[in-house]
Amino acid sequence: MLFENDEKALAFLSRVSYFRLKYYWMDMLDEQTEHDFYAGSSFWQVVKRYEFDRRMRQILFNAVGILEVGLRTTIINVLSGQYGSGLWYVDKALFENEKYHEDFVLELKYEFARSTDPFARNYINSHQDWDKNSLDGDNPDAWMIFETASFGTLSKMYKNLKSQLPARACIANVFGLYSAKELSSWLETISVLRNVVAHHSRLWYRIFPKKPVNLKGHRDKWLETDMTENQKQRLFGSVSALLYLCSAICPDNNIKRDILVLFDENPDIPIYQLGFTSGWRKHPIWR
Repeated sequence: MLFENDEKALAFLSRVSYFRLKYYWMDMLDEQTEHDFYAGSSFWQVVKRYEFDRRMRQILFNAVGILEVGLRTTIINVLSGQYGSGLWYVDKALFENEKYHEDFVLELKYEFARSTDPFARNYINSHQDWDKNSLDGDNPDAWMIFETASFGTLSKMYKNLKSQLPARACIANVFGLYSAKELSSWLETISVLRNVVAHHSRLWYRIFPKKPVNLKGHRDKWLETDMTENQKQRLFGSVSALLYLCSAICPDNNIKRDILVLFDENPDIPIYQLGFTSGWRKHPIWR
């Protein structure tokens, strides 16, 4: 590998570890040899990929924030409105799997109990029958307790709602989808993406364990053709799903603009490594 400036390279490696960087150069290695670098491979190419990845994480962190707040609000409004109570979430009759429901409520109460927000502390201190280890006792209304719920908790809760509930389909429709099953798949995928971004982990060269399903029907701009398996398991699938859902609830977002600007400013970055393969920009959602 070429190091045009040893001093700058050492300074960079003093704050970003060798091990953290290694997957940014995997495609620069010649598998026909004992993993020698291809001629012309440069350390600054690696640094540029790393900085590209960091900026992409910043864009996606903001995007997930839009979706997380919107999902929380939609769940609260739809279910609390349909059942006329903020305590619908403790009703096991609304959920498919009773054990998953119990785990969800206890996780919800655990997140509420560990919150340092004044509203959570005030509620717990002023309700003697509050019990974080039980489904019983004094439970906050959904519009309060869901404010401390993680994206993963929201995703699991939505997946476990009974399939025949009108609220389940209503929530999917708010996000521009006609199938609750498809929304559930997308939320699971984005939950994994959210954890990667929140922990400052690498997006580059990553294969995601959860893949978004292809849509059978949609309301807004989407893809002209189904995603390939490569696109679904790489960043392209997660980001396309995230962009679609955010655009449904917040049409004036800057997510696509920011991503396209990042790509245009880095034309030599091989974005096919992220699943953005030939023709991706012709799809309606990316135009």
